[in-house]
Order: sequence, then C-alpha cells, then structure tokens
Amino acid sequence: MEISLFDEAGIDRRIAQRLRSLRAERGWPLDELAKRSSVSRATLSRLENAEVSPTASVLGKLCAAYGLTMSRLMHMVEGEFAPLVRRDEQAIWSDPEIGFRRRSISPPAQTLAGEALECELDAAVTITYDAPPRPGLEHHLVLVDGQLQVTVDGRAHELRPGDCLRYQLFGPSAFATSAGAGAKYFLFVV
Repeated sequence: MEISLFDEAGIDRRIAQRLRSLRAERGWPLDELAKRSSVSRATLSRLENAEVSPTASVLGKLCAAYGLTMSRLMHMVEGEFAPLVRRDEQAIWSDPEIGFRRRSISPPAQTLAGEALECELDAAVTITYDAPPRPGLEHHLVLVDGQLQVTVDGRAHELRPGDCLRYQLFGPSAFATSAGAGAKYFLFVV
C-alpha cells in the first residue's frame, strides 16, 4: 500500500488505530469481526497492530462490516476538514499488488457524506466486493479513459470513455479491466 503525503508506516499506524477503535466502539471481539467481515482473526490482529498493510480487498470487507465506505475510513485517518484541497495535496492510496490507485479528490470531512474519487485500474485487473459498506450506497461512475466492466446486482455493464453508470449498491459488485486496457474513472459517492 502506498500513500502520498504521508509516510507509509505512519498511515498504516493510523489505519490500525482507527480499525481497533471501530471494533472497540462496537464491543466486538476479534472473532466477531472475523465472522462479520470474512477476514481471518490472525489477519485482523496483524492489521490492528500495524504489522501488515491492508489490501483494497481486506479494507473493503472491513468497511462493509462497519457500514463505512473505504473513503470514509480513510477520511477518519487523514485528519481535519479543510474546504479546499489542492491536487498536489490530495491523498493517493494504492494497492500495487493488484494495480489499483485511488485519489481522494474531495477534501476529507468526517461529517459530510458525498465524496469524489479519481481511480485507476491497470489492465487485466478485477476487484470484487462481497457487500457494500452501506446498503443503498449511490455511485455515479464516469469512465475517462480505457475500458471498464462494472458488475452490479449480477448485471455487467461495459463502459467506454465518457459513459456514466449510476447505481445503488445492495449486494456484491466487481470492477474489471480487459487484458489490453486499464481504466481511469471518476467515482462520485452519495
């Protein structure tokens, strides 16, 4: 995992602290969170102790268990609200193992719901999410470049540059690129 503007160990430590506090707020032992998230108890322990960096898939599962978007979790970690954030100050999170990069365009704000993200997936990448972080979460996805297949409610949508897919999440979803092309897109979460 990489984060611009923050040292990697520092952001991993802040993510670990936030994950530990979210679990404590709910009064869940590690076994309960493991059951709710389908992430092993051992992995959860290592994450909460900042011994490993979380992947996009694991963070997605944890966010679903907590009813949070991944961006909301990252905003909780990143700090105070400022109404303007310059491009060179926007946090970038990446999962280099699968070829996924996410820039938080919206200024971080724990109290505001909407957010805008700039995302990039390398060619031949598939990211799946078992459940939404919050049922009914609304997305507006605008493909800027490349090719992208988005599957929502079992229905696959083939997107070309300029296409906008608007949907609500109630079940599993997937984002996939072809072997020949990656994708760059904006995701607006409401």
